[in-house]
Amino acid sequence: MNDVADEVLAALARIPDLKDLPHETIESERLGGLTNRVYKLTAGDERYVLRIPGEGTEDYIDRKVEAHNARVAADAGVSAAVLFFDEADGLMLTRHIDGCVTLSPELFVKTPGAPARAAAVFKRMHDCGQRFEFRFELFAMIDEYLGVLKKLGATLPDGYHDVVREAEAVRKVLDEKPNPLAPCHCDPLAENFLDNGERMWIVDWEYSGMNDPIWDLGDLSVEAGFAEEHDREMMEAYCGGVVPAATFGRMIIYKAMCDLLWTLWGLIQHANENPVEDFWAYSVNRFERCKALMGRDDFGRHLAAVRAG
Repeated sequence: MNDVADEVLAALARIPDLKDLPHETIESERLGGLTNRVYKLTAGDERYVLRIPGEGTEDYIDRKVEAHNARVAADAGVSAAVLFFDEADGLMLTRHIDGCVTLSPELFVKTPGAPARAAAVFKRMHDCGQRFEFRFELFAMIDEYLGVLKKLGATLPDGYHDVVREAEAVRKVLDEKPNPLAPCHCDPLAENFLDNGERMWIVDWEYSGMNDPIWDLGDLSVEAGFAEEHDREMMEAYCGGVVPAATFGRMIIYKAMCDLLWTLWGLIQHANENPVEDFWAYSVNRFERCKALMGRDDFGRHLAAVRAG
């Protein structure tokens, strides 16, 4: 019998199409994941990805919403086919996408054409004409995460509420100049992108929803550590040429706002004692990066470009 984790065998017992597979025919390989446990499974000629949800994720992830959105993304040709999804707890089985490299921040910035291919897969998702469940609302989510942290008795980095108050100027401009909503990934970690050198796919739709599509671009820029030339490549590919100042400015603003939001997500992981990494350091680093970007001389110029656009 192969060395298959007990939790994998327990999960397979819940999946009708796989529950009767002989255990000795299954090969299991642990993949990455910050909050969930993810495994590549090989059974004969078939390859799957099994996602076992992490403890505590039910506090801030609606699995029914995720199930709907993941299937829409698969139908749009930007994600893996969903073979099983238990909406009660988020246990999911998808097809494995063969022939791809799972990206990282380092690979994203050194792989020729990667920012442009990411823009193309975003564009395909945003323009698919379908709707996601859930409205991803930045400031409402900040309030929601603050509520979760209060319930957990967690500590915030010094000055967090001060920066939230400073971000009211951003909220005002975005409310005055809303973008049409589109189905968005909303959490584009570099590791959520699979690249075969010609096109990309995106996985992990836990935080997806209808959102300003430029959020996805700004968030990816932060997660992949893009420099200005990568931002330009991505934005020009997305816009099909010249990038309007208002669109580029919106992307820069979202770079700061995603760090403001995901600081709180990291603090929730810290409070829940997630052992995957030092989530206190993760949160403090994101918060400091947010403050640095909002404090730059050109941040106000980008905000003004959005207001004028």
